[in-house]
Amino acid sequence: MSKIKIKQVRSTINRPARQKATIKALGFSKLNQTLEKEATPQILGMVKKVQHLVEVVD
Repeated sequence: MSKIKIKQVRSTINRPARQKATIKALGFSKLNQTLEKEATPQILGMVKKVQHLVEVVD
């Protein structure tokens, strides 16, 4: 499986609880944190739901 690097670039303050839960489920604990995840359909779907808060880093 391929891997993707994702970085949280925007805060979850004043965001709906579902978006906060998605960010937490992805494993983010602070702003500007970069994580490397497997590119499974589940992870890609989570990233798509919070695409305005994260960016995919090369």
